[in-house]
Amino acid sequence: MRFLKCLFVGCLSMVSLTSHAETIKSLYQVREPVSSQTPEERDQATQRALDTLVLRLTGDPKAAQNPGLAAVRKDPQQIISQFGYDAGPPQVLKVDFDPATTEQALRRAGLAVWGANRPSILGWWLNDSAEGSSLVGDGQASATPLRRAAQHRGLPLRLPLADLDEQIVATAPNLESADPAPLRGASDRYNADALLAVHAREEGGQWQAKWRLWLGDQKEAGSVQGADTAALADAVMLAVSQRLAPRFVAKPGASSEQLLEVQGMNLERYATLGRLLEPFGARLQSVDGDRVLYRVNGSSDQLRAQLSLAKLQEIPAGEAPAPTAPVQPVAVGSTPTAAPALAPTPQLRFRW
Repeated sequence: MRFLKCLFVGCLSMVSLTSHAETIKSLYQVREPVSSQTPEERDQATQRALDTLVLRLTGDPKAAQNPGLAAVRKDPQQIISQFGYDAGPPQVLKVDFDPATTEQALRRAGLAVWGANRPSILGWWLNDSAEGSSLVGDGQASATPLRRAAQHRGLPLRLPLADLDEQIVATAPNLESADPAPLRGASDRYNADALLAVHAREEGGQWQAKWRLWLGDQKEAGSVQGADTAALADAVMLAVSQRLAPRFVAKPGASSEQLLEVQGMNLERYATLGRLLEPFGARLQSVDGDRVLYRVNGSSDQLRAQLSLAKLQEIPAGEAPAPTAPVQPVAVGSTPTAAPALAPTPQLRFRW
């Protein structure tokens, strides 16, 4: 039986499954615009890249000024693996930070890190300008600043096709409405975790936008301004990132080691769960039929938010656990055997 369980777990690690959440492969690469390739300009851009990365990984606008990062700010090269220039336009300094040393520096400074597995966002973006009104669609030139801004802020952004049916739905009133129902119907085929609605308008040479975000039971809204579409897109993505981060980044001291049980497992779900629990240092404790038990490090709220990306449902604390093998009675006159050790009680229980 033990052999079968080991074989089961070993086979599971080879299976991949497409889930809603996405793993950002370029999370530790930052691109900063530059006007030249002089050493002074490079050093200034490197500092901006470091600030951008720290904000991207923590969601805290004050994190870059943490005293624990003073040595890294003085010499960012200690956490940089390579850098180079892209001609553009615009010309940018491309800085690749080393994930391991960067995370070590942040954790030594007492800062928690938002992992690379993040909720996918479907963006409905309507631009109103003197040239008219247009819905930004996947593959259009107007999508470029949105994608660059999302990458800059560490968000996995998806865009709709913007076909005729979607243009009829994605109107200014629907994008500014607090009711996401009209957009949800058009969003189903994109299978994203979060829904972002943005109505951008150009007035007097300046751009401003109202935005709304829905992720599960979380609702966020705000307004931003920018000198052009690129600046406006970056302002929107920055605001969205800062609203999302507290849900997935545990505050220092709030994390603890606990046991997590998940029911309804199969080969595909095991692979998905492994990716979701990677930021929590998950260690598999046991496999019992379709139930698995993990030891993880993280706050309960952070784990709930992360598991919600795969649509797992939390089992209420008062609900009885799944049945286990019954205890056999001891016959009269026989020698009782030692009772098996009680299974540890998980603090959190979920099911698919």
